[in-house]
Amino acid sequence: MKGGKKEMIKIWKKALKKLDIWDIGLTKFCMVALTLFVITIWPAAMTWVHTINPWYFFAAFVILVARPFYRGYIKRK
Repeated sequence: MKGGKKEMIKIWKKALKKLDIWDIGLTKFCMVALTLFVITIWPAAMTWVHTINPWYFFAAFVILVARPFYRGYIKRK
């Protein structure tokens, strides 16, 4: 399979350009719903979530949101 990785990236970028703001938002809400579903049906996951300090989740949130926030609201061309 020659150039398979580059071809997949082309396909992915082409498909990504077709998405609008509603598609991105619905994808995010879908992932939140899936996470809540997994935590609900898998007792070990729920126990793990309840034993972790909530500030660790907040720290992960800050780290994960830093780049999109910077690129979307602070950095202007």
